[in-house]
Amino acid sequence: MGTIKAFAKFLDQPRLVGNFSRTLPPLLAAGAGAMVINDTYNAPKEKRKKVFIRNGLTMFGAVASSLYAPKITSRIFRTAPDTVTIKKLETHNSKLVNDFLTKNKVNSETEELLHKVKSKVLNVNEVKNLSENLHTKDGRALFNNLIPEPENISSKEIFSEIGRLSVFGLIPVLGGIAGGILGDRFTDSDYKRKIPDKVKEGAYQYLANIFLCNVGAGAALWILEKMNIKSKAARALGMVSGIVLTGVVGGSAIANFIGKKVINKCFKENDTKERKPEVLDICLHTDDIATVAVMSGLKWIEPALPALYSISGYRAGVGYRGG
Repeated sequence: MGTIKAFAKFLDQPRLVGNFSRTLPPLLAAGAGAMVINDTYNAPKEKRKKVFIRNGLTMFGAVASSLYAPKITSRIFRTAPDTVTIKKLETHNSKLVNDFLTKNKVNSETEELLHKVKSKVLNVNEVKNLSENLHTKDGRALFNNLIPEPENISSKEIFSEIGRLSVFGLIPVLGGIAGGILGDRFTDSDYKRKIPDKVKEGAYQYLANIFLCNVGAGAALWILEKMNIKSKAARALGMVSGIVLTGVVGGSAIANFIGKKVINKCFKENDTKERKPEVLDICLHTDDIATVAVMSGLKWIEPALPALYSISGYRAGVGYRGG
């Protein structure tokens, strides 16, 4: 097993994914809180209270909705949350290892690693050594049961996965807008004038940075599936190309068109200013690379999606329109 493959298997250990899932919410909340405190401290003294309330409620809306998005999405699509308790995982791993060791002989190093994997996370070298030592048919089956291989989803599952991830990304954007409106409601008597910018930025964030990128990735994956291309590397490259064509290139234009032709009319606005892509917008396409990884079956990426989508939610909530 090569170093890159060993690192990928290390990241996909169910125990490590579970630890990451439990650690992310407090880390995200702490980071969001630190950002609000920093913005408050850097504001003029007479405006600090308003900044704290406005930014705090906006951030709360974006972060809280992003953390709750997996549960909402699971209910909508009637799927069980992909979570395993540590106790159940330890019982599962212990049974697999004990059954294997009663029927197979291994060297002392391998046996030690097998006992360790029952209750602890293996490091990269340990994953590599275990893989190389479990070279029999039963050994490979055990290894892949302890650390499951990423699964290539079929063409029938592609658009269902796109729908799930698109709803997942929509929830933080809506939460950010709601938090932003509430924050303005408490700090600005003329808060309604800011709503159109929030809705337009929300549309931009969702269409350009989330939804259309998902569609592009899914369409590329569907084409590759029809061409019977099974290579994970080829599928990943194809999905990234789909993201570039639909999201990065076309998403901004479509979002601006909807902003001017639809949202402006709904709010009786005459603003013709276009939202141009910026460096942070390009950086936000990291969540699309994460989407590619999720579609490719990598389990460790999905727990990070709330943190990535909450950025789009916050920018929507503050009504950011460039500059």
